[in-house]
Amino acid sequence: MRNEVRTAIIVGIAVVVMLGGLGYYFTTLDKPRENQVQNTANNITQALGSVTNSNPVQQVDESQFPLVPDLVGISGYVNTTPEDLKSAMKDKVVLYDFWTYSCINCIRTFPYLKAWNEKYSDKGLLIIGVHSPEFEFEKDINNVKMAVAKYGLKYPTVLDNDHSTWNAFGNRYWPAEYLADSSGHIRHTHFGEGAYDETEKVIQQLLDERSQRLGLNVNADQSLVNIQEHQFANQQTPELYFGYNFATGRSFLGNSEGFKSDETVSYLLPSSLQQDHFYLEGQWQNLPDSMKLVSQTGKIVLPYFAKDVHIVAANKADLQIMLDGNPISSTYAGADVQNGIVHVSENRLYNIVSSSTAGSHTLTIMAQPGFQIYTFTFG
Repeated sequence: MRNEVRTAIIVGIAVVVMLGGLGYYFTTLDKPRENQVQNTANNITQALGSVTNSNPVQQVDESQFPLVPDLVGISGYVNTTPEDLKSAMKDKVVLYDFWTYSCINCIRTFPYLKAWNEKYSDKGLLIIGVHSPEFEFEKDINNVKMAVAKYGLKYPTVLDNDHSTWNAFGNRYWPAEYLADSSGHIRHTHFGEGAYDETEKVIQQLLDERSQRLGLNVNADQSLVNIQEHQFANQQTPELYFGYNFATGRSFLGNSEGFKSDETVSYLLPSSLQQDHFYLEGQWQNLPDSMKLVSQTGKIVLPYFAKDVHIVAANKADLQIMLDGNPISSTYAGADVQNGIVHVSENRLYNIVSSSTAGSHTLTIMAQPGFQIYTFTFG
């Protein structure tokens, strides 16, 4: 009996040890699987986090940027009303575009502004055209409405006739772009033409910041508008002004008679002409911002270097255009030239010469009484 009991006890102990060993073995088999599941869960969480924050919007300390000034001294509204504009500006990224409708540099920015308005207006961008006139006739709201319709500008335009908003911004240029975030801080500026990609990228950034700030599920398209940019010549004749107030310190009138404030002067063409200066023939009334032909015949002669030539003109007149002593050909005729004639009927910018390459030429304009000219601009 003792041997049998002893054997039973030994067998029992062996079974217990074996079962314990098997339990431990299977337990150790389960642990790596638990760790694997946990690691997989952690990886999924991290993956979701990385997707959610794949392009996080960087937080910006807006206090370092100036607050945008109010629109002040506004004398008229196009495509909006004061009440509608105030409501539209709330929580928007706002692009303030300072322009004037006879400015060729402003006109060449319109395709970009129109494209941005179409692409981003439903994402939170509001473009406001601040029309700050250079010449007296540009203060007429009907002229501004005509220009807005002609160029297809669908965003709001305000008339800053006394340059009150211009001065509030401290602006000095046409065109000028001020880009404000949805909290009303100026985050980007650009003066003149160009840098369109840079400006659009800032628009996208500020729209994404706005979306995050307002808790919106809206992301700006990261592509850029594809518009061929105007190519400038390496050198060209500078802008030439006919008004004595504008010509102070930058007179390019080549006649020896010079400017005579508020007088009507008989001008004679000299025997030799200097490039980048304009010359008059006939009786011309000297005005603060322009000159007006009062004699029955009159002429303007301009030796220049540029691709394109524009004039800002007023009153009704037919102008005969000559280039290098001959009637202007179709190769060089600008968009407003028809059979060698420019029909001036509106107070605006007229394209006289348009060529593929810059070069030296002599432009002659033969005018009729009442013709009024403000400036030559080039491109």
